[in-house]
Amino acid sequence: MFWKLRLPLVLTFFVGLVPIVTFFLTDRIPVIGPAVPFVRDTVERYMVIIYGFALLLGVVNVIQGSVRKIEHRRSGWPFAISLLVGLIVMGTFGILSAIRVGPFQGLLTAPDGSDTPFFWLTRNMFNPLQAAMFSLLAFYVASAAFRAFRVRNVEATILLVAAFIVMLGRTPLGEYAFSWAPGGETWLPRVTDWIMAVPNTAAQRGIIIGAALGAASLSLRVILGIERSYLGIKEQ
Repeated sequence: MFWKLRLPLVLTFFVGLVPIVTFFLTDRIPVIGPAVPFVRDTVERYMVIIYGFALLLGVVNVIQGSVRKIEHRRSGWPFAISLLVGLIVMGTFGILSAIRVGPFQGLLTAPDGSDTPFFWLTRNMFNPLQAAMFSLLAFYVASAAFRAFRVRNVEATILLVAAFIVMLGRTPLGEYAFSWAPGGETWLPRVTDWIMAVPNTAAQRGIIIGAALGAASLSLRVILGIERSYLGIKEQ
């Protein structure tokens, strides 16, 4: 019971306490000042090692899940094949690109001779695929905007008017269409910049503050042992 519950809680408390002590007490208590950076650096090195093993575990988990999906011909199994091929190819070239000695030196040049194969594949395959995937999000954004901009209440009306002004102020067509108003073609961009700089920034700061308070609350729950879901058990 100690190794499964108490020891992880003690380690979590210690590791979570180190950054807090480092931030608040290093320069304020000279007695423990020199010791805190040493402990902090040691903990960070171990965290990097643990992160490496966690990444390897995640890769193994992805491979196992994809292989099972292909074996049982589950929905989307051709995409699992593409995932495995991409993982193997990029992983192999990524590892070989990091090896600068031995028999793999001949594999370190891209087809055009400009870079390593890993970065060549990233630039010519991964980046275009990523751009195509994100371009598809424009249709989802348009659909979500259509649903959100329906005038149902005062808040939705304010959102619709602000979005309409911002979209017109960001396009040359909007500037030209409202150039007859006082201020010429510059008044609409100025209003747009004000909306983005004042109300939008205020809303973003409120969201960031709320997210920070939520993260701090969750961190305290984990450090104090109240939140134990990461151990696979419920709160006690």
